[in-house]
Amino acid sequence: MGLICIDLFTTLDGVAQAPGGPGEDTDGGFAFGGWQAPLIDEVVGEQIASGMAGMDALLLGRRTYDIFAGYWPQADGSIARLLNRLPKYVASRQARNLEWANSMVIGPDVSSAVRELRGRHTEIHVIGSLDFVQTLFAQGLFDRLTLWVYPILLGGGKKIFTDGVVPTNLRLVEPVVSSPKGAVLLRYALADGTPGVGDMSAVDQAG
Repeated sequence: MGLICIDLFTTLDGVAQAPGGPGEDTDGGFAFGGWQAPLIDEVVGEQIASGMAGMDALLLGRRTYDIFAGYWPQADGSIARLLNRLPKYVASRQARNLEWANSMVIGPDVSSAVRELRGRHTEIHVIGSLDFVQTLFAQGLFDRLTLWVYPILLGGGKKIFTDGVVPTNLRLVEPVVSSPKGAVLLRYALADGTPGVGDMSAVDQAG
């Protein structure tokens, strides 16, 4: 059974809108497109590359697919070669003409599509695709969540976690690593059950 792995870049206040460039996503008048660029460093670059080592398919939202399709086919390097040869699945409610090689639409029934992809691939990565990720969160359709958290606050913009997120347990699967410019890598696995509750007064009395 294949894994669905979500990879996201976020500010400390949870904004994940348009990390890559000024024109990536200006919805809501967002003025900080490309906020990640001044904070990228070799450590994060190496983490991204190593995290892609086991990836054998991409699952993307429509907007992220269009951005990737406009850039990676003309790019060079190991990541470009990997992304260009991999199967790419696009979540879209409408039929689309997909020109990037090895691309196809998964259709409106996300749950069924993800189940089919799990049977076809070993490690499917969802990169960016923030609107689509909300659907995956709401339906519990993911196995790994990797966050690069950057030391800035933007105040406004699309957030990773919205009101559609269901109560969910996660488990940290590797030590937390920080980069020279302050980005923190957090990699989680989906865990069973829902968050528990308790009474902190009992902890205080025990101390």
